[in-house]
Amino acid sequence: MEIRPAAERDIPALTPLMRGYCEFYEANPPDSGLAEMARALIAAPDDQAILLVAEDDEGDPIGFAAVGWKWSSLRGARIAVLEDLFVAPKARGKGAADALIEACASRARANGAPVMTWLTAPDNHRAQAVYNRVGGKSDQFLEYELELP
Repeated sequence: MEIRPAAERDIPALTPLMRGYCEFYEANPPDSGLAEMARALIAAPDDQAILLVAEDDEGDPIGFAAVGWKWSSLRGARIAVLEDLFVAPKARGKGAADALIEACASRARANGAPVMTWLTAPDNHRAQAVYNRVGGKSDQFLEYELELP
């Protein structure tokens, strides 16, 4: 398995993985929006956004991770936010999620982030097992969302 930065040529193979991530969270954005997001992440320097791909031994994409940045007054610094992490069901349990998280953390660290944060659904126990295994710590905050029509 290899973890590497995503490239424009990966978008056709990434789209079904991104769709799988969206379906898990019961979201249905258009494929054109997912492709536009992927292109923007690929074009951005690491200190603005990161999109990594996990490839199997045959070179086929089996997972991805997307990282964004935000300012944190609690840290007094820009922090990395692991926005999306997904591994194809057929490839789970083989270390791809752990490797993607470690690669994102390494790139975030290299760009000065003191911490990388992420969210997951309370019932996503499989993901929580991965996050606990890589040393992540859960928090007590609730996330709210305000639609901006």
